[in-house]
Amino acid sequence: MSVDPALRTAALASKAWPYEEARRVLKRFPQGKPGGAPVLFETGYGPSGLPHIGTFNEVLRTTMVRRALEEMADMPTRLVAFSDDMDGLRKVPDNVPNQAMLTEHLGKPLTRIPDPFEKYESFAHHNNAMLREFLDRFGFEYEFVSSTTMYEGGQFDEALKGVLRNYQAIMEIMLPTLRAERAATYSPVLPVSPKSGMVLQVPVTVVDAEAGLVSFEDDGETITQSILGGQAKLQWKVDWAMRWVALGVDYEMYGKDLTDSGIQSGKIAQVLGGRKPDGLIYEMFLDEKGEKISKSKGNGLSLEDWLSYGTEESLAFYAYREPKSAKQLHLGVIPRAVDEYFQFRGTYAGQEIEKKLGNPVHHIHNGKVPADVPPVTFGLLLNLAGVMGPHATAPQVWGYLGNYVPDATAATHPELANLINLALAYNRDHVAPTLQRRKAEGIEIEALKRLDAELAPLPADAPAEDIQNIVYEIGKTGGFENLRDWFKALYETLLGSSAGPRMGSFIALYGIANTRKLIAEALA
Repeated sequence: MSVDPALRTAALASKAWPYEEARRVLKRFPQGKPGGAPVLFETGYGPSGLPHIGTFNEVLRTTMVRRALEEMADMPTRLVAFSDDMDGLRKVPDNVPNQAMLTEHLGKPLTRIPDPFEKYESFAHHNNAMLREFLDRFGFEYEFVSSTTMYEGGQFDEALKGVLRNYQAIMEIMLPTLRAERAATYSPVLPVSPKSGMVLQVPVTVVDAEAGLVSFEDDGETITQSILGGQAKLQWKVDWAMRWVALGVDYEMYGKDLTDSGIQSGKIAQVLGGRKPDGLIYEMFLDEKGEKISKSKGNGLSLEDWLSYGTEESLAFYAYREPKSAKQLHLGVIPRAVDEYFQFRGTYAGQEIEKKLGNPVHHIHNGKVPADVPPVTFGLLLNLAGVMGPHATAPQVWGYLGNYVPDATAATHPELANLINLALAYNRDHVAPTLQRRKAEGIEIEALKRLDAELAPLPADAPAEDIQNIVYEIGKTGGFENLRDWFKALYETLLGSSAGPRMGSFIALYGIANTRKLIAEALA
């Protein structure tokens, strides 16, 4: 790709984390990868379940590092999305049909189990198709690689022989990390049973490393069998290392929960004559209680949940921010992420190049950042929807926007139209059931009467700033201990919430007459 010299200079000095990560790759290959080969980025996927928000985050973040490297140096790159579909099915997922059928095939490679959805040739083929559709939906540039294809096609054969040649050295790395009962039966190689078709967790003996032959017990019988051509797979830590070496992976990020695994796989990669890839170790998401998200507990947030109430860009923004810090992932973080994304987008055009490269939107949009932002914030739309009630409609919202954003329509403001629909959905499902306006009390009563009296003579199209000045002055002179108490009173009495928008903007949007009705209700 052609890169502006000023951009390249700034990228080489930038402290934004994608550039810091890309700098590690540059240090790995100061003269470029030998032979001009592309730098290989990898993300992994276990197709026993459908793609989820973690899959999105990992591919997105890896893509950001890849693009940062391309801005910093003239190095070709590739991104491989690797599916570990030779893995044996250990547990039947709760969210798929034909559970009884899948139970009969437990232990078999995922590509050799019928598709419970009855659409593809195997369960893995179905989930792999979902992965590709998922990645394509978000416009990721990647190459899909199937573990089964690599094993059965012989592309891993030489690396598998290397595992047998270094069998004892690999055992010496792995055994100290295992409990005694696990160590007693552990083998880096998992042969596929010629009888049952299951991936066997049994000890093996190397018969002939160069021929790829091992022996093992299968249902009371000693079997000698090749591990080549898809007749075996490796334990996943050994498999991870073998894959790094066989494919020549240079960069792969993974979660903090795999830190120890990464250390062991790195040692095995070295034994196999390769080199552990560089990569960011990112923190895991937590639920709203601060507990680790677990599929079995169901305390996570799905990608579909986020995109039902927030934009794709806001999810990318949330994924970009502080990947090495634990963050809560729940519905309550969506509104702020939506508005903060647009705030950063609004400042991008006026920033110097160095600041632009530290702006999350540069990495979200690969430097092609849209110039404008919606004229109304998502938070303001949520507050408007809140006072309109759970049955509010988009045409009604556009009606309120008439004075605030003249001549605005869904055709002229498509992003705003999308935000309106998302705000209505979020309010209907998660805000409206919790809203409860209270009556004014104490000094709030006089302050609201003053606000009503000062709003009364204003024209319907009074500027938001003029209204905000009135609100601010009443708060300063109305006897409140601080302005925060006054704003909190406005939110609780008029909006039914403990937090809210800039009131001048809200009143201008909702309308002076409508706001006076809210005040009357709070005083009734």
